Amino acid sequence: MLSFADAHTGPAPAPSTRANMFGGIAQIGYVVRDLEESMRNFVNVGIGPWFHLKGVKPDDFTYRGKPSDMVMDVAVANSGDIQIELISPVDDEPSMYRDFLAAGHEGVQHVAYWTDDYQALYDRALAAGFTVGQEGRIGGEDGRFAYLETEHHPGTVIEISDVGGTKRFVFDIIRTASANWDGTRPIQEIDPHLIGGDPAATAEILEALG
Repeated sequence: MLSFADAHTGPAPAPSTRANMFGGIAQIGYVVRDLEESMRNFVNVGIGPWFHLKGVKPDDFTYRGKPSDMVMDVAVANSGDIQIELISPVDDEPSMYRDFLAAGHEGVQHVAYWTDDYQALYDRALAAGFTVGQEGRIGGEDGRFAYLETEHHPGTVIEISDVGGTKRFVFDIIRTASANWDGTRPIQEIDPHLIGGDPAATAEILEALG
């Protein structure tokens, strides 16, 4: 019987510096034109509750190395351990989201990997030859994120995101809300300052969850 090991007769391939470097996918990100309609459609197939943040403006946001004042509406929910993110840019400032829509696409734009050691992963990605398409911060110094230029067809952009601080706490709350959801209050508007760990905003979401 031929085994898979026996089938390979050439030299052993060199280890790849990119193999498993990002870990497991934590989030699937959709870019949509009508965020509220998209939330309703997901609710209709049992995914919720959705936490809707309007007018999110990342700090220090750059698009291909140049500052951009991009503002977006965002909604997040979980399906099991996978977070679903919906993004809709609300202005014409440059971003990879705007590019995606301008190319005639709508739907999955990126997958995201989360890390507690963002700078180390960021440095490894650059050393491995990846380039940054856009980056910024949401929620303070521990809220950095970067989108890498990996698109080979729609839905293949890679995002890396720092969850070493308050962002993980918020994401854990959202995952718990999904696991315990009974179908009521499917869409809840939340202050964008929540992601920054603002105590009042955190109390708001905890109250919303009962």
